[in-house]
Amino acid sequence: MNLSMRQMRAFLHVARIGNFTRAAEQAHMTQAGLSTLVREMERQLGTRLFDRTTRMVVLTAAGRRLLPVVERVLGELDDVTGRLSAEGEEARQTLRIAATPLVSSHLLPQVFAGFRQSHPRIQLRLFDADLREVETLVAAGEADMGLGFFFKAAPGLERVAVGHFQLMRVMPAATGAPGVGSAPWAALRGTSLLGLPPGNPIQKLIDRHLAAIGQADPARPAFNLFNTLIAMVEAGFGSAVMPTFALAACRRHAVRADLLVKPKVGVDFYRITRRGVHETEAMQAFCATLAKALPALSR
Repeated sequence: MNLSMRQMRAFLHVARIGNFTRAAEQAHMTQAGLSTLVREMERQLGTRLFDRTTRMVVLTAAGRRLLPVVERVLGELDDVTGRLSAEGEEARQTLRIAATPLVSSHLLPQVFAGFRQSHPRIQLRLFDADLREVETLVAAGEADMGLGFFFKAAPGLERVAVGHFQLMRVMPAATGAPGVGSAPWAALRGTSLLGLPPGNPIQKLIDRHLAAIGQADPARPAFNLFNTLIAMVEAGFGSAVMPTFALAACRRHAVRADLLVKPKVGVDFYRITRRGVHETEAMQAFCATLAKALPALSR
């Protein structure tokens, strides 16, 4: 026995209305089609569900026993499918983004504001966290995407470059930040340098180039956050090397930024998502907005 939902709904319409013609109209189908569904149901059950006369249709004893069961099954199904549909619609209209602190504080407020104007029906939720926690949130499905400098994809995650930045020198400036200049890596010789922790992937890249000019120093003062690092430079504790992604933060401090050349060193900025997850229209639209905003950060 394999009663279908269409059969049960046809039975319920007839049972409640007591007339095949009007029941068919309510069900938005032909009377013949409705009658066929009821007959198939009776055949599968091996019993009549309705007594039919020329004037009316009434439930048999079997039909009366079946009616509350069908009402309960269809009611529960309609209730849960309605809730699932609402949750699915809410999920489609909510985009959860995890990002590192500098991304969250200096880039995403502007991007969020622009995205909200062009896509007012999509709600944005932001989780600001360190790089590893961003990966954890995305891997657990608690965030739809993560943003940051991911030098390699963690297991179960896919990585796509969405921006490119250059390494720069940041040094104290007596009167604010007079724009962005340029300087060779050799200009860092003999200077007091601050940095990120030695295990930070960006710092590892920086240290390889500092080693080439004899400035490798794993014991130099280190800070976890770019904002702290920039503030310490401003206070006169030394200079630092970081991606041009931090220019927006630098402009809020009395520091000078110079692009490092000879050689120019680039750093890719990535979006990560959980492997196998469908990319929604909201994700595509947000990434398009992000791609337009990123170039302005390196100028």
